[in-house]
Amino acid sequence: MTLASRLGLGRLRRALARWRSPIDLGAWSSAGPVSRVFGLDRGRPIDRYYIERFLAARAGVIRGRVLEVGDRSYTEHFGGSRVVASDVLHPVAGTPGATVIGDLTRPDTLPESSYDCFICTQTLNFVFDPSRALLGARHVLKPGGVLLLTVGGISQVSRFDADRWGMFWGFTDQSLERLLEPLFPGAHAIETYGNALAATAFLNGVAVEDLPKPDLLDEADADYPVILAAVATRAAGA
Repeated sequence: MTLASRLGLGRLRRALARWRSPIDLGAWSSAGPVSRVFGLDRGRPIDRYYIERFLAARAGVIRGRVLEVGDRSYTEHFGGSRVVASDVLHPVAGTPGATVIGDLTRPDTLPESSYDCFICTQTLNFVFDPSRALLGARHVLKPGGVLLLTVGGISQVSRFDADRWGMFWGFTDQSLERLLEPLFPGAHAIETYGNALAATAFLNGVAVEDLPKPDLLDEADADYPVILAAVATRAAGA
């Protein structure tokens, strides 16, 4: 078959695909997003839907002494009476509600071997050295303690965070695996959440409540990771 014939056949196949699955782009009349704050101004952001789904499935390990980044909302919601002590980690002194002031990339600023569970959501994207931050995360855990970690994959830039401390990374399951394995060898599991619909909606700032069929978010497609989540356990002696 000649090159011209192959190109012609390719055009025919693509035209047939468009005919079989037409797309209505009539509503796409603007280059800007629906929301620049991830849909927070419209309802429940899609990334939070996945984060909360992950934490709900792992709620049993949110117990004992628990540390959480930023605030204690997930500790209280998912840990309940299993939690005997709750701390909030923040890098900036004077932040309301923060009880531990420290930097994950500087383990010497953090309490050592102190927590049964560390909830670290949507943090590594904003740390230039995520491997060092994970070293800090392991540092705060007791032997046998569990890290509940989420990171962003496909995402718009969080301008709020980028302007304050920087936004540096979007993760894949491969990059997260490479980061976790040296520190939690054989003691971690990674899950991906998202699909093409979820990624497209999230990039545009569409809220869960905007979707005509929110249950479509539950269909997983690893090629479109909106959120990646990991459970990692600190080994004895690590």
